[in-house]
Amino acid sequence: MPQLVLISVVIIIVLVIIIRNIRIVPQASANVIERFGAYAATWETGIHLKIPFIERVANRVSLKEQVVDFPPQPVITKDNVTMQIDTVVYYQVTDSKLYTYGVERPMSAIENLTATTLRNIVGDLELDQTLTSRDTINTQMRVILDEATDPWGIKVNRVELKSIIPPREIQDAMEKQMKAERERREVMIRAEGEKRSAVLVAEGQKASVILKAEADKQSAILAAEAEKEVRIREAEGEAEAIERVQTAIAFGLQKINEVNPSDKAVLLKSYETLAKVADGKATKIVIPSDLQSLASFATVIKEIVADKDAK
Repeated sequence: MPQLVLISVVIIIVLVIIIRNIRIVPQASANVIERFGAYAATWETGIHLKIPFIERVANRVSLKEQVVDFPPQPVITKDNVTMQIDTVVYYQVTDSKLYTYGVERPMSAIENLTATTLRNIVGDLELDQTLTSRDTINTQMRVILDEATDPWGIKVNRVELKSIIPPREIQDAMEKQMKAERERREVMIRAEGEKRSAVLVAEGQKASVILKAEADKQSAILAAEAEKEVRIREAEGEAEAIERVQTAIAFGLQKINEVNPSDKAVLLKSYETLAKVADGKATKIVIPSDLQSLASFATVIKEIVADKDAK
């Protein structure tokens, strides 16, 4: 019975030891394992069993991309202006073994390396270049830091200048300069607007004059055409009236010839016609010598009528 209890206790102790030495490595993580104080292996994601009393987990490393915001660093530019620059570094552990054994306190090492690199780069630039060359500074710092941290198993993916704070007097001068520049642009924009407005007004007046001239021209053309049409119609009316008169005279003569009137009737009608033709206005009346000749008298009557129409 005592032996059975002893065996049970030993089995329980062994099970507890095994269970306590089971390690589960989560996603995007790695464990660095040492055996008798020396590097043995790197455990990736999954279930692992550690040899009790022989192996130990030296370091638990996160393989995710991490962000470190370093406090502002005093930096002197080429033109001797001291400013405070705040940097942000995005990095990722690519080799857990080098990260564990490559450098003591990796974050402190990266911070100091970032500060010295920033001073070297900005020291070759003037104030205006520093303020306008953030992308260039970011790229240079990323290349230098990535190359320097490679033996530590760290990859620097990105470096950003979070803020650049020049001295207060420099800020005041920059604000005054920006205010003057804005006022100058405002004056230029206002002058340009007034110029465009004057040009548009002049163009509008010009277009109005042109349209008015075109309208007057069209009106004159229409009036001339209307007057021409009136004269044509008056001439056509007069021609038609003359034609009707002549047609009536011819028709009358034809009827006279058809009736074959007597000489006395013709003579009487001739006298009446002479009286109407004269009408107090004719200055000359021709009377044929032979009134008994109807043909001669009719010819004379036609000449007199034609002379009257001509006047």
